[in-house]
Amino acid sequence: MNINTKRGVFWLGGIGLILSIPLVAMQFTQEVNWSLSDFFLFAGLLTTVGLIYELGIRKLSSSIKRNLVTLLLLLTFLLMWAELAVGIFSTPFSGS
Repeated sequence: MNINTKRGVFWLGGIGLILSIPLVAMQFTQEVNWSLSDFFLFAGLLTTVGLIYELGIRKLSSSIKRNLVTLLLLLTFLLMWAELAVGIFSTPFSGS
């Protein structure tokens, strides 16, 4: 297994682990109620963030630039997640 395959397995495993959290929570509480489309949307969001991150760290040589891209990507992900979950910006895509 080369380094790219190991990183891919790491990313896919991480996405699967993160997606299993609401799946397990749905078994124990009525507060978490995700549909199949919610799982697909969140998996797509996580995959997109992972791919952009991988491309960013491979193309940028400066650690400062890598850190900045990582911070901006994380902030963008959190804002998109919050908008989809509760609608902090009240767009048509909001979850509220």
